[in-house]
Amino acid sequence: MKAVTSRFRTKWFKTASVLLVAGFLAACQADELGYGPKHLRPVSGGLKAKMERMNLAAESPIMIRIYKEDSELEVWKEAKDGKFKLLDTFEICSWSGELGPKKKEGDRQAPEGFYEITPSLMNPNSNYHLAFNMGYPNKFDRAHGRTGSHLMVHGACSSRGCYAMTDPQIQDIYALARDSFRGGQRSFQVQALPFRMTAENMARFVDNENYDFWKMLKRGSDHFEITKRPPQIAVCDKHYIFDATKLVEGVPFNAVGKCPELDVPDSVERAVLAKEKRDEEKIRQIVASNERAEKRKEAIASIFGGGAQTTESETPETDPASETATATAADAAKAADTAIASATADAKPEAGVVAETVNATPIPATAFAAQEKPAESGFFSRWIPSFGSDDEETATSEPDPALGEAPPPAAKPE
Repeated sequence: MKAVTSRFRTKWFKTASVLLVAGFLAACQADELGYGPKHLRPVSGGLKAKMERMNLAAESPIMIRIYKEDSELEVWKEAKDGKFKLLDTFEICSWSGELGPKKKEGDRQAPEGFYEITPSLMNPNSNYHLAFNMGYPNKFDRAHGRTGSHLMVHGACSSRGCYAMTDPQIQDIYALARDSFRGGQRSFQVQALPFRMTAENMARFVDNENYDFWKMLKRGSDHFEITKRPPQIAVCDKHYIFDATKLVEGVPFNAVGKCPELDVPDSVERAVLAKEKRDEEKIRQIVASNERAEKRKEAIASIFGGGAQTTESETPETDPASETATATAADAAKAADTAIASATADAKPEAGVVAETVNATPIPATAFAAQEKPAESGFFSRWIPSFGSDDEETATSEPDPALGEAPPPAAKPE
């Protein structure tokens, strides 16, 4: 009897051991196939192969650029020479509001500006698959009295003030950020821009109320275009400043106070000023050309009594008077062009005045937004939007242990 019992126990132990090992292997295989914990899944195979072709390390630093008008999110990655290369461009699934910065709670605007994302802003337990908090409002936003919270880049393709991606897209973006933190990056920069900051695009918006703000964002964008490195950001006198250091140590930065004496590397400053001058001249030329075209339209309209057109069915029987008017219409248009040309011939553009250069100083990357608050979501909450606040994400979690311990940041400038 004892022998039978012993054999039964041995058989049961072997069976349990086999099942345990099988379960463990299945779990490992699930992770490899993308069915494990979503915040631990690796970068997709296609993106991994692309990094290998570009000779980019998996754990090298990243930077993100967002273009609202184009609905595009770019991920840039640091190469071995310290400069950043464009790794991939993701189509933004949804963003709310219109071109222009977020100014107050409830305006349903997606933020614009420069934001630093630290590990504490990554949310592996998001209601929207995965997410990271943009850190709005930052020092610049607060200096201008702007309000709002929990503005995210997340999945689920639904937005009420955030930048929403598809789940597979945010899966890759989150994995790239996670791996960069593991590699020692303390924070990554997000440049949220209204459009690509070209002279042609700026000329389209010279009369927009946000034009001066966008000129400041363009200056930061120009710093990156020239150096191919994320500019160091600071805020003083209610302005962003880029790539500058304080000449006098111990003088604090004050987001609403006067800027201290600053120094920008000569090579960078000269290149940025030269680019600004070229772009400002191009903007003036485009605006002047548009104004001439508008005057031409007005002149032609005045000759033809407002430019009203008649359809074929409305055209009366031909008479000699109408034939005469038709015969001279081309000459009248030419006369209008001649009058406009003579009126504008002497109007030469004045020498371009380069916009005041806003400089910057390196500061440790810090997060400025409150951390997300935990919330539970059911199956339907993913698909049925809530109403009231424009805050996309109220869920939070403990810092993602998968991101590892970031080195302690340097002391912040006061």
